[in-house]
Amino acid sequence: MSALKLHDSAHLDIYSAQTATELELPLLPGISAGFPSPAADFVDISIDLNRHLIKHPSATFFGRVKGLSMKDAGIDDGDLLIIDKSIEPTDGKIAVCFVDGEFTLKRIKIEKDEVWLMPANKNYKPIVITKDNDLRIWGVVTHIIKSL
Repeated sequence: MSALKLHDSAHLDIYSAQTATELELPLLPGISAGFPSPAADFVDISIDLNRHLIKHPSATFFGRVKGLSMKDAGIDDGDLLIIDKSIEPTDGKIAVCFVDGEFTLKRIKIEKDEVWLMPANKNYKPIVITKDNDLRIWGVVTHIIKSL
């Protein structure tokens, strides 16, 4: 089963989240990044990523990142985002924003009466939101899934 593509743009593709499925996968807890440990002793523990990563199924979507404006936040071109539309967008959160008809992924910065959309890459400029802009915070990013 594949996710339904809801939006395709230059900066982000958005997909519906298929949360009705269950898939228990073996979990290796406490993997040591230092000295080796006998992890094979723990293969009877499992995890379902839908239940672990998605707290609000009806408000959750996936997004595929296009571009490098958030690379210094650890978000790279091709990464898969889990986006929760039910989370309150607050200062410092990374969010999918809909600005003047375009989706963009940025960190929200709120100062007094101003809202800024901050890239995490010095080659991109912050976007200040003025009364002339149409801004909707579409959803807050809760997780990033990367391919290695």
